[in-house]
Amino acid sequence: MKWSQITLKTLRENPADAEMESHRLLVRSGMIKKLAPGIFSYGFLLLRSIRKFEGILREELGKAGCHEILMPMVQPASLWQLSGRWPHMTELLKFKNKNQHDFCLGATHEEVIVDFVKNDLQSYRDLPTNIYQIQTKYRDEIRPRFGLMRGREFIMKDAYSFDANKDGALQSYEGMRKAYMEIFNRLGVEFTVVQADSGAIGGDLSHEFQVVADHGMDHVLLCNDCGYSANTEVAPVVTKKQGTESWSEAPMEKFSTPGLRSIEDLAKALKLDANQLVKTFFVKYQNAQGDWMDATLLLPGSREVNLIKVKTILGAVAEVEPLSDAEVKKLTGAASGSCGPVGITTQVVMDPLLNQLESFVVGANEDDFHLKNVVPGRDFQVTLDADISQATAGDDCPQCGKPLTEKRGIEVGHIFYLGTKYAEPMGLQFLDENGKSQTVEMGCYGIGVTRSLQAIVEQSHDEDGMMWPKSVAPFSVHVCLLDPEDSELSQWTEKLVKDLESSGVDVFVDDRAERPGIKFKDADLLGFPLRVVVGKRGMDKGEIEVFERKKKQKHVVPADRVYNQCLSLLELCF
Repeated sequence: MKWSQITLKTLRENPADAEMESHRLLVRSGMIKKLAPGIFSYGFLLLRSIRKFEGILREELGKAGCHEILMPMVQPASLWQLSGRWPHMTELLKFKNKNQHDFCLGATHEEVIVDFVKNDLQSYRDLPTNIYQIQTKYRDEIRPRFGLMRGREFIMKDAYSFDANKDGALQSYEGMRKAYMEIFNRLGVEFTVVQADSGAIGGDLSHEFQVVADHGMDHVLLCNDCGYSANTEVAPVVTKKQGTESWSEAPMEKFSTPGLRSIEDLAKALKLDANQLVKTFFVKYQNAQGDWMDATLLLPGSREVNLIKVKTILGAVAEVEPLSDAEVKKLTGAASGSCGPVGITTQVVMDPLLNQLESFVVGANEDDFHLKNVVPGRDFQVTLDADISQATAGDDCPQCGKPLTEKRGIEVGHIFYLGTKYAEPMGLQFLDENGKSQTVEMGCYGIGVTRSLQAIVEQSHDEDGMMWPKSVAPFSVHVCLLDPEDSELSQWTEKLVKDLESSGVDVFVDDRAERPGIKFKDADLLGFPLRVVVGKRGMDKGEIEVFERKKKQKHVVPADRVYNQCLSLLELCF
């Protein structure tokens, strides 16, 4: 393929709205173009990477016994109403057709796949089976950011397993976990697999596949001793002390704290560490009956609240939301920063880490006043004692007790054991060996195709541009033809391209009438594994430069050995 044959313009300046380097590079390289917030067109080069990745997915999923279908992107509300998710999925883009029937754009396809197989899985003989698709999804993100990382429209591979019982479903889950390991190993990226929150998809077992990146959006905790790994959203905080046998007997006392509204200011004024103070956090959530409830959360002042844990603990059907300043004032009578649990009528959830204190310092629910010597059970009632803190690096590993380390990551894949979450309300049943009706056990498995490609760029780039792995690089070899008007050089280049392509190597030729410096900069920006520089000066010496993009290593080789050199270097590339 020649540059002159395609519509490709690179940019020198970074786009103003790009916050991640991978986003900047994809825009500057012409691989993506923004149509609307969170919606992008994929250029010729990125589409080649997408198709290569799809090829890897099809090969590995085929080995795992999956078969491919394609489901509609437009879905009727009736299916989502059957599963119970219609009122709670905030990311659905809902609309009515001309007949005033409710529909949505597909954010995920659990409901549709159940409808697809419902009349096919009649007997235990029809199980197990595993079905996947590669298709466009749409999630109506409130604030799309980071290019393809958190877009509204994206390409995703989603698979669904169906089994006769839980043991079979867990075997399918493990089979897909292994298939995912093969897929991401073939991509040639550094990744880790971590325990994760199941979120709106549901189920009680899930793992994320995280591409490690310095500026990744997720935080994952790892134990270098026993191998434990989890997203900070679900990692438990190990509590060394349980029980309240050593609470202070000193009476509760109110004291003045003018202008002290933050944990930091209060700790400094009282000459205490932040973990010796109590942070009070107010939230609202919707319960299973559809009622809105308030809750008061108590945790150490040095910790951040983990709303994912809170959602699970409270049994919320949608995201838990912090109360606004106005709502806090209405609930407590005081401004945020002067509030506490004493006299509060909501349910109170207390983190067990607070059991390590003898008494609490909390807001008095009166502006510029706090209370000290506050004891739970005596001065206020605790509804739930539960881990609601965000785990951090240095915390004890929940498996072996050694300190955890932290890495940043980008979630590119997520697998879920669903159980009967969708099959039961939607009536997905089969007849077992005894002729009795049983509910199908399910799992679902997603990989963000376009997100994965940007994650690769985020992990593998330098100040000059992208560094694609061979597996999904738009092209493996980038030929910079410095003198395209020279017929001998052009003929030599055409023969090299033909020879390489006959060996299965895809080649991109920059045949533009541009200065060498511009061609080299663009080659670095595009980041294909190998660059071959064909110029008159070198050819007069019988020499050609072959450059490895990732290693930044230059090889000057005889012209008649360029073909073999390219094949040898590509063999060593990921």
